[in-house]
Amino acid sequence: MTMHLVRGMTTISTKKRKAKKLNMEKLEIEWRRYNKDMRRKNCHDLQFSTLQDYVDYVQGNVKRKKKEFTNYVPTYTAPRETKHYPSLTTSDTIPGSCGKRESQQYTGDYIVGIATMHKSNLVPVGRGADPKDFATMRRN
Repeated sequence: MTMHLVRGMTTISTKKRKAKKLNMEKLEIEWRRYNKDMRRKNCHDLQFSTLQDYVDYVQGNVKRKKKEFTNYVPTYTAPRETKHYPSLTTSDTIPGSCGKRESQQYTGDYIVGIATMHKSNLVPVGRGADPKDFATMRRN
């Protein structure tokens, strides 16, 4: 069994809607907050100068005007004057190159050699160190 409407009834509501009462104090606070947000977002042209304009905007009675399109016309600025500083290297001279770095070598007598420990870990062997520690892979 399906649900049917009673004869003479309709699903379209034909009631007149009552206008909501506006709380002007609350709207004024919202208006100030809206203007502050627009200033913060750098949209100064979207602010409302009067409270009544804001109330109309909230109720949907106002449509925004569209901005007119204007072509961009660049302003001419003369290029700035810069001083010319001649380069130290010119085409007739060749700059000097740096010398090769000397290789570092150990010149002391404390380190006797290098031992291999865990996973190819190279460890310097000093004079007086026990070779059994390196053979058994002990760290201390």
